[in-house]
Amino acid sequence: MTARILVVDDVPANVKLLEARLLAEYFEVLTAFNGADAIDICENGKVDVVLLDVMMPDMDGFEVCRRLKSDRNTSHIPVVMVTALDQVSDRIRGLEAGADDFLTKPVNDLQLLTRVRSLVRLKMLTDELRLRASTTRSIGIEELLGRKDPLGDVRARLLLVDQRAPSQQRLTDMLLPFADVETVSDPQEALFRAVEGDFEAVVIATGLTGFDPLRLCSQLRSLDRTRFLPIVLIAEPGEDNLVMRGLDLGVNDYVTRPVDELELTARLRTQIRRKRYNEELRSSVAQTIEMAVTDGLTGLHNRRYLDSHLATLFERAGARGRPLSLMITDIDRFKPINDTHGHAAGDEVLRDFARRLRKNVRGIDLACRFGGEEFVVVMPDTEPHIAEKVAERIRHEIESQPFAIGGGTQTVQVTVSIGVASMIPGKDSVDTLVKRADAALYEAKNGGRNRVVAKAA
Repeated sequence: MTARILVVDDVPANVKLLEARLLAEYFEVLTAFNGADAIDICENGKVDVVLLDVMMPDMDGFEVCRRLKSDRNTSHIPVVMVTALDQVSDRIRGLEAGADDFLTKPVNDLQLLTRVRSLVRLKMLTDELRLRASTTRSIGIEELLGRKDPLGDVRARLLLVDQRAPSQQRLTDMLLPFADVETVSDPQEALFRAVEGDFEAVVIATGLTGFDPLRLCSQLRSLDRTRFLPIVLIAEPGEDNLVMRGLDLGVNDYVTRPVDELELTARLRTQIRRKRYNEELRSSVAQTIEMAVTDGLTGLHNRRYLDSHLATLFERAGARGRPLSLMITDIDRFKPINDTHGHAAGDEVLRDFARRLRKNVRGIDLACRFGGEEFVVVMPDTEPHIAEKVAERIRHEIESQPFAIGGGTQTVQVTVSIGVASMIPGKDSVDTLVKRADAALYEAKNGGRNRVVAKAA
């Protein structure tokens, strides 16, 4: 997981220590030795997470955090307070300043990396939503960013999974002051409740008899209804490996027994605050782009949106030195479908094709109808060989199952040709990238159709 982390501390040795730990995990690290420089870097650079020392001269960490969170241009950047202070009042003060998380010195490596990875994952989602919102240029995003606390006075809705009755009761008592808690002991029932219920986070205690808690986490991440639902683990001491595997599966955060009430509550508030904020962004984006930049037949973005958003994604990939791949698909022999079965049948094929396409790409990928029976998928952070594999998966998905037409009374066999190209840093433009993908598609069509061609420079 690549990300840019800003480490802020007035003690050079502390900065070097955190920098070394993060570089070992392949993060990009920026450094600042005072609050003013930290704010300047956040305002002028692309920062994904700030690790902010509390005790600094001139401007302490609380004030730096308060200023970052009060500026709509930096308020979305996650801030982790790193402090030697361990009093409850200090933690509360940090949360009131807008901090997303906190770590106590000396910083444990596992805690450091898990907190950073969790917040980077959330920041990537928020960035994508903000970017799409910016593309439409018409959503009241400033209003969303200016809100101090998306939690407001609305109580959270939590699902607690714990097989031990005494522990279940203690955790419920901790959470009831700010949340309505539904408890369940059986993991399979928990999955059903999570899918059917309207929860804002799931708290899962490890040590489930006869069931791997990470399997439940994996199942929650694999379903559309629970894919973005925050998951917090209650781990036993010594379960570091389980926690690390859980984070790789998409677990958002964890606490270790004995559970500190303030820490559990603070971490859940952070997850729920981010979830509500992203849901509002998602809702605003959906409402404003639906008419102007959505294809009415397939529900995908249209070419108008692609022309604008692709340029932004291209520029961002170049600035951050990250890969970007693009595929153009064309349904083979689509005209005979219209001629033989009618345009209504052709529309059914296009709608089902779009559905299958969407199912086989990630949430951060941009799938658009390019025009007619052509579709484009833009894949950020995707190397050429991965893009080719995705294209082949889509080709197989289209070929393997006939398309229903005539309201399900008939089927028709459909295949697709796909051209793939990836950005060449420092040499490409948006136009040359699209032209290479188009040339690859032309080669796939001329080579017999129903195939993938990846075009080299």
